[in-house]
Amino acid sequence: MKKKMTFHINNMAYTINVDETLEPDIIKFLSQETHINTQELLLAYIRRTQEFYNFKKEIETISEKLPKV
Repeated sequence: MKKKMTFHINNMAYTINVDETLEPDIIKFLSQETHINTQELLLAYIRRTQEFYNFKKEIETISEKLPKV
């Protein structure tokens, strides 16, 4: 199910529709309760990208250990 989320960035409101299962991951680094600036938005993006990079490396490590078919 879709959910509307509103973020206040540089004193402007941005509302997006996301799958509600994504909400916990989105608000992990972006607060809906406070105004954020561009620097904080970029920092949240970099943190999330780092998580995905680490996850990708873990998957690659596990995949290398699996027998080739």
